[in-house]
Amino acid sequence: MKRSDSFRNHLKLAVVTSFSAAALLLVPTDLAQAAPGDNPGKLTALTSSAEYTKLALQEHRVPASSLDNLASAMGTARGVDQVLASANHPMRNAANCSGMEKSALPLKPAAESSYCWDSGDDKTQDWLPQGLTSSGDADDDGVWGTNKVILSGWGENGATTIDHMARIAFIDANDPSGLKYRWVLPVVPLSGGTDYRALKSHIGGMVWYQDKLLVTSWEGDADHNQLYIFDMHRILQATVNSSTVGKVSNGWSADGYQYVMPAIGSYSLVGGACVATNDDSFPCFGSISLDRSSVPASLVATEWFSSGGSRPARVWRYDFDGNDPGYLAKDGNGRVGADQIYETKAVGLQGVLSHSATQGGTPNLYVDDARGGVDQHGILWRQNATGASAAANCGGDITYACWGMHTEGMSYWWNTGRLWTQTEWAADINAKWSGTENARPQRLLYAVPLSSVDGTLN
Repeated sequence: MKRSDSFRNHLKLAVVTSFSAAALLLVPTDLAQAAPGDNPGKLTALTSSAEYTKLALQEHRVPASSLDNLASAMGTARGVDQVLASANHPMRNAANCSGMEKSALPLKPAAESSYCWDSGDDKTQDWLPQGLTSSGDADDDGVWGTNKVILSGWGENGATTIDHMARIAFIDANDPSGLKYRWVLPVVPLSGGTDYRALKSHIGGMVWYQDKLLVTSWEGDADHNQLYIFDMHRILQATVNSSTVGKVSNGWSADGYQYVMPAIGSYSLVGGACVATNDDSFPCFGSISLDRSSVPASLVATEWFSSGGSRPARVWRYDFDGNDPGYLAKDGNGRVGADQIYETKAVGLQGVLSHSATQGGTPNLYVDDARGGVDQHGILWRQNATGASAAANCGGDITYACWGMHTEGMSYWWNTGRLWTQTEWAADINAKWSGTENARPQRLLYAVPLSSVDGTLN
C-alpha cells in the first residue's frame, strides 16, 4: 500500500592494514573472478594514490540559517521520542509471521529474533527495504535517550515507480515482544529554508552515529552527492495531508507522511559522477555500516554489482571526526579521504560489516552475497587477508548458502553483540514485480548473535 503512513493515526589505531587469518577456505581461492556462489578468496588491498583519489569526498553543509528558517516556518520541531510515541504500525513477531515470510530466515545460524511488517508494508511492491542502522550504532550503550530504536530505510522500487523517493521506519524496539514503527520522510531543504523536496535515494545504506544519520544517495545531481547527512534533533511535523512534498498554499505537506527530516548536508565525489558498471571508475555507494572497533570509529562502504555478474567490488572506509560529532573526518577545505581500500571477489553485495572480536583487534569483513534467484538463500562470507569462509552443511542448494534470502544492509548492535539485517523481497514466483495480488512476501527484520555467525564457519 503506497503512502501508507497518513495522518489518520495521529581507532586511528593502525586502522587495519591486514585482516585476521582465522578463516579456513571451503574451496580453492586462486580464481581470476568469482561467480555467484564461488568462494571469493582473500581480500586484496588497493594502495595506489589513483585509487584513493577516486574515493575522495567533498563536504557540503546546508547553512544553519536555512535550517532554522525551515524549523521556524513549520513550527513543529519534534524529537525521536515523539516520533516513537506516535508509532502507528505494529510489527509481527515470528510466531505471527507466515510460513512464506519465515522461509526467508537464515538456515544457519538460526535467527535469535525476527519480525514481519504491518499489513501493506509486508507485500508492497512500490517500496523495498534496504539500509539498516540503530541506536546500537548511535551510542555505545545502545540507547537514544531512554529508547532503543531501529531505523529501516526503504527506497521506491524503480520497476514500479518513477519518483525514487526514500522513507525511514523509526522502530520502537523497547519491548522485544511488541515492536512498532512510524514512517519519516527524509527531505532536502530548498531556497534558504522556504521549501523542501523529497530525497531521491535507493537508501541502500544508513549509519546512525552520535546525533547524525548518514544515508546513501544516488541523486545524479550536479554535485555528484553520494551521502546525505541528517541531524536526529531536527525532525519536523507536516501540517497538511496531501500527495505533495514541500510547501503548499495552506501549510507543509509530506506526501501523506506526518514527519519530515531535513538534510543538514551532503558528501559528493570530488572526481565526478559515479559509474555503477565499472570497478575501475568512481564508485556508486551501495551499502554502508559503522565500525566501532576501529579507532576512531569509521564508516565502511561497498559498491554493488549484479548478483549474476562476476565483477569484483571495492570496500573502503572513512574515519569519523572526533572533534565534529557525527561528521566524517576532513581537512581544512572540507575534503574527506578514504582510510583503506580493499577489493573483494564476492558478488551481489547488499550489505557490509567490519568488526573486531575485541576492541582494538584486527577486524574481519562480513559481506552478503544476496543471490538473486527465487527462494535462494544468500551466503554470508567472512573475509580477511588470507581467505574467506561461510557456514557449511545447512542443507541448502549450495551447502554454505545458509544466510537469509535477499538480505540487505547489516548493522551491529555493539553492546548486545547482535548482527541485524532485513530481507527485501515481495516479488512474484517469476521474480517480477507484477502487483501485490501476486506478491510472495518474504520480508523480515531479524537478529543473529555475531558469535553464532563465527561459530558456523568451517
